[in-house]
Amino acid sequence: MSRTAVIILNWNGEQKGLIRRYLPSVVKNTPKEVAELVVADNGSTDKSLQVLKEEFPSVKVIPLEKNYGFAEGYNQAIDIITELKQEELRSPSGNVFEVHRMESPDYVVLLNDDVRVPEGWLEPMIAFLDSHPNCAALQPKILKDGNEQMFEYAGACGGYLDNLCFPYCRGRIFDTVEEDMGQYDLPEGEAWPVMWASGACLLIRTELYMKAGGLDRRFYAHMEEIDLCWRLRRMGYDIVCVPQSKVYHLGGASLPQGNPKKTKLNFRNNIVMMWKNLPADQYKHLLRRRKLLDGVAAVNFLRQGQFRNFKAVYDAHREAEKMIAEQYTAAELIGFGTAKPFLQQQFSILWKYFKKGIKRYSDLGL
Repeated sequence: MSRTAVIILNWNGEQKGLIRRYLPSVVKNTPKEVAELVVADNGSTDKSLQVLKEEFPSVKVIPLEKNYGFAEGYNQAIDIITELKQEELRSPSGNVFEVHRMESPDYVVLLNDDVRVPEGWLEPMIAFLDSHPNCAALQPKILKDGNEQMFEYAGACGGYLDNLCFPYCRGRIFDTVEEDMGQYDLPEGEAWPVMWASGACLLIRTELYMKAGGLDRRFYAHMEEIDLCWRLRRMGYDIVCVPQSKVYHLGGASLPQGNPKKTKLNFRNNIVMMWKNLPADQYKHLLRRRKLLDGVAAVNFLRQGQFRNFKAVYDAHREAEKMIAEQYTAAELIGFGTAKPFLQQQFSILWKYFKKGIKRYSDLGL
């Protein structure tokens, strides 16, 4: 196998029109000598497996027996690749797919199924990891598919957290997405240090992915890549954005903005992530402030007539408390250390955005 494996997690991508729309660019622009292309099918109930087998024979297929969600779906796929579990896998429909025994790749790319890639998209990122042994993971510049002059919401040019652990990006703050005018480009070989890299296109060292515990399956989806990057930084490693590489992301293919399930997952997982990664006293202090601010957000949903999103915020906090109490053990939270500061900015992005009117990362004065 190539030193790098590009893994796309698919769920009903044929029915949603994603396989035929996005996979061809990945096949075309990912040479086999650069990376092996793998599609992990997350228990699809449409004709995804048939389309993959008939129309994309060069792509290795891993049929998972059910929909594990984003986080655990990738964990399952990487387990199969790295542990060399099986020589053939049977899909839920009974079809057998050969998965030839592979050498465990040095790097894996977690690539969303709604990402289009241009020629040369992967090589700058691999080159950066090769030459920077202390870098654990990175992302490219992520632009909007269909409007290539704009950054894309989920990652843009790399992510950060403010002093209340609200995420934002170089190129996107809350719902304001910037036009890409080269303002965040860098010379070849250079990269932006970031707190987190987007799961839309995340290149990571396989060994460190495993050592850090992979994506937290209990998150299901949303915030799981931020949590993973935070753990990697606590282990002493760097996370960066390599803007010489770029991809085009549709975004919202699974859950669109404003969907109550998306709202709940984002609020819930952010709270759990804080609990997992912050010292206990700091977490308790921030949680009090977050409950107040999240309550304000819930009231705003109510004023706008978004009753399901109002309820989603309440449910998020209730479920976060239950997850923390019932689904984690002390042992699995030990061992990451605090060797690397997590680039938490000493300001509130809420205050900067809503009170100061700062909408662009470059205007934050960092």
